[in-house]
Amino acid sequence: MSADPALLPATALAGRFAQGRLSPVAALEAVLARIARLNPRLNAIVALDEAGARAAARASEARWRAGVPLSPLDGVPLTVKDNITVAGLPCAWGSPLFRDFVPQRDELPVARARAAGLIVLGKTNVPEFTLQGYTDNAVYGPTRNPWNLALTPGGSSGGAVAAVAAGFGPLALGTDGGGSIRRPASHAGLVGLKPTPGRVPRCDGLPAILLDFEQIGPIARTVADLVALLAILAPADARDAASRALPPFAVPAAAPRRRILFIPRLGAHPVEPEIAAATAVAAARLAALGHQVETGEAPFTVEETTAIFGPVGQIGLAWLLAEKGGTPEAPMLREMAEAGRALAGTALFAALDRIAAFRRRMAAFFGAWDLILTPAAAALPWPAEQVAPPAIDGQPVGPRGHAVFTNFANIAGLPGIALPIAPAASGLPIGMQLVGPAGADGLLCAIAAEWEAAEPWAQRWPALG
Repeated sequence: MSADPALLPATALAGRFAQGRLSPVAALEAVLARIARLNPRLNAIVALDEAGARAAARASEARWRAGVPLSPLDGVPLTVKDNITVAGLPCAWGSPLFRDFVPQRDELPVARARAAGLIVLGKTNVPEFTLQGYTDNAVYGPTRNPWNLALTPGGSSGGAVAAVAAGFGPLALGTDGGGSIRRPASHAGLVGLKPTPGRVPRCDGLPAILLDFEQIGPIARTVADLVALLAILAPADARDAASRALPPFAVPAAAPRRRILFIPRLGAHPVEPEIAAATAVAAARLAALGHQVETGEAPFTVEETTAIFGPVGQIGLAWLLAEKGGTPEAPMLREMAEAGRALAGTALFAALDRIAAFRRRMAAFFGAWDLILTPAAAALPWPAEQVAPPAIDGQPVGPRGHAVFTNFANIAGLPGIALPIAPAASGLPIGMQLVGPAGADGLLCAIAAEWEAAEPWAQRWPALG
């Protein structure tokens, strides 16, 4: 294990705090030194609270010395995506329209992290209104992938994954409205969870322009770190009705054998050959671990999920702009907003009806299968300033062509996790996605831990110097 505290997993840091072998203050200073050296090249963190972090680290150090830590992760550094409110820090949401917005309250998951003693370092970069699959905006500029600085880490949690992959703290809070944790995690060699709606209760945040499609979830280098953070975030809260409908979060001690449907592609939509090959190898490895893995067709089409997802995002953005005033900087978002304004009010209720029907159908599907396995993304990372890859495997694709595998889980209210698999020949990370029935967050974490034990990835680091 690395001697540099900035490169230690969260659970390893906390273990050293408990043993008195390392202090939260020393760990924070190592992380801040790494941020000072590397963030100018990556642009992952866009608002850094050094004074607040140092004060929190000193308080944590005192608690550990007194033997009264607030949680198993007391003193561990954490970054927060810039569409999650943190009291006293800017929350630009990637848009000039929110450039001067400084909220006075933490959103609930941030408040819980603070109450558990985690050290909030600052905010990570996003695309405008977190509605695109790369990370660039007119306020802060592009975020770059630590594995190749010419490329994007994806989006919209691009700053979050770049921070963790670069050693700017071992944990991050991201959001996932259509794959915005899972795809970036796959591009950065990390594990990222999009929880079941309500698993991480929310309140006191930004307007919900994607209904309950968007959830806050953890991003980490190891499964143990992800589980430790999720355990802090997961208790039900009376202000989030969905959280009260779920059983308490728990991870099975041993991953049970499961029936897994492997979906290598969706219809005729292309997948980069290296991604397809790596995911097929991962499916075979899961079968070798004892799971029943069968290759088959998806119980939905990309066209179907696009027809549901598209109007929700268009209407949500149009509503936000009507409330806030102004126009997005990104041309794609201006088109989205115009499309949303042109839709009749009945379009939202039609979308809600289709969402409900889709959720019923997917719930029935999980009577026959336990998990779905797919690639996490259809493309490897592309140039950092480019919205999306124009082609995949030589086939022209639209701006969401790289993102076809993920949004069905958001529409259906299902948990999904991205896990690193064998990297590309270039060294760029590749990830697979596992999706389970509603409430199966703990099962996904158990399967993820089994996968990590069989195919460890945590010692793969980008060569940043």
